[in-house]
Amino acid sequence: MPRIEALEMIDISKSFHTTRANKGVNLRISSGEILGLLGENGAGKTTLMNILYGLIPPDSGEIRINGQPVRIESPRDAIGLGIGMVHQHFMLIENHTVAENISLGLSDAPFLSPSRHVARRLTEFGERFGLKINPQERIWQLSAGEQQRVEIVKALVKGADLLILDEPTSVLTPQETEELFAILRRMSAEGHSLIFISHKLEEILSICNRVLVLRKGEVAGKAETKDVDKRALARMMVGREIIFRIERPALEQGEMVLEVRDLVVPGDRQQVAVRGVGFQVFRNEIFGIAGVSGNGQRELIEAVTGLRRVSEGAVLLGGQNITNASARVVASRGISHVPEERIRFGIVPNLFVYENAVLKQHRQRLFSRVLFLNFGSIRKHAAAIIERFNVSVPTIDTPVKNLSGGNIQKLILGREISGEPALLVAAHPTYGLDVGATEYIRRQLLEKREQGLAVLLVSEDLEEIFELCDRIAVMYEGRFMGIVSTAQTSMENIGLMMAGSQPGSSSQPVNGGED
Repeated sequence: MPRIEALEMIDISKSFHTTRANKGVNLRISSGEILGLLGENGAGKTTLMNILYGLIPPDSGEIRINGQPVRIESPRDAIGLGIGMVHQHFMLIENHTVAENISLGLSDAPFLSPSRHVARRLTEFGERFGLKINPQERIWQLSAGEQQRVEIVKALVKGADLLILDEPTSVLTPQETEELFAILRRMSAEGHSLIFISHKLEEILSICNRVLVLRKGEVAGKAETKDVDKRALARMMVGREIIFRIERPALEQGEMVLEVRDLVVPGDRQQVAVRGVGFQVFRNEIFGIAGVSGNGQRELIEAVTGLRRVSEGAVLLGGQNITNASARVVASRGISHVPEERIRFGIVPNLFVYENAVLKQHRQRLFSRVLFLNFGSIRKHAAAIIERFNVSVPTIDTPVKNLSGGNIQKLILGREISGEPALLVAAHPTYGLDVGATEYIRRQLLEKREQGLAVLLVSEDLEEIFELCDRIAVMYEGRFMGIVSTAQTSMENIGLMMAGSQPGSSSQPVNGGED
């Protein structure tokens, strides 16, 4: 198989029914180049990369490698041509070892003891690119950064010359991100081509040589990264100026809204996911919980919102004990919830926009008349949310699954805030959103803070945590490493705590007050 010296996508177009996903897109990447791919949600980035990786066919256009037209009708074809992809959500079997995961689907692995064959190749790639991983470790034992290395090695072992990376830093600590960038730079130096998809403009500017920007399925701009800044890239993406640093005025802390006492919460596999966590959230503040995914944040939020039972400790809202109350009772007491997985838990995809706008409030007298729903009132309420929260939707009779991720999130946030809750629990509210939708969601959270709402925010985005939060708790292996004031710490210190270290000391995790 010849090495990929240059790859071109020429006049690529793709439509789904009446929706145009790509229109006449041209992309070129050369050996040793790192190309950034930017665009709003729904701009066509994923469709374009799915075409390149053989997951969907284009309606028109062609792909050329080293000047020769090629047909890519499946991922097998793409891999055979030297194209690999590391998906945003890792495609690994957790109970298998690293070597077993890599040997799966490897055509030249021997029938007997394939793991031993793979282990030798792992050592080779580890030395070349700094991808050191123990072949005998099971996937569930690895950190997010280590799992990502497994995905990269898996693609390299299959012969990838060009590697597509979809939001590769979304679950990494700052330190793991730097390690990943060092690996990518070494790969680039060895002649590998990389397409780097990210919503984080700083990362694009840091790691990429060039950037291609899509908007509404078409190329909105392209540039050498040394010639542009964040503002220029954002303007290409959304067609307007973006304010990156939103002012967070100092506010006097209000009365306590939520108190969590020595909470112990079991996980899904009978292990303890949350280990004796305690904290308080007050009116006029955003209390942030930072940490790498899988350290107990999800279980903690589910316990607070009534979705998971606790084995020890207490949850108090306004002084009233709501420990192990149902999600319906918790919501009726004044806790609103923007869930981590908006599609699975925030909406019913096949229902219309106006129906999703009252999913948790449909029992209220305003929206129901004994046995029947008051559709006139429901539609009026949905229209008000759409107008107030700038949700872009053809009509309120549109199935909500047809909306972009950003507009779905705006609808969910509008629904949860419209009930005037005492506490808003927001889990990863801007995850996967483009820069324009992210700016809007963050503004709304700060606005509600100024209006007296208490907000409990969970995020892996340290920039978001520092921009929005008054206090930050860092969670590691089910415990709080500490609770600190945003004004009295740094992003580096929070990153160290996310990895299980106390800055400047070897002290153990704590569950107390501010440092």
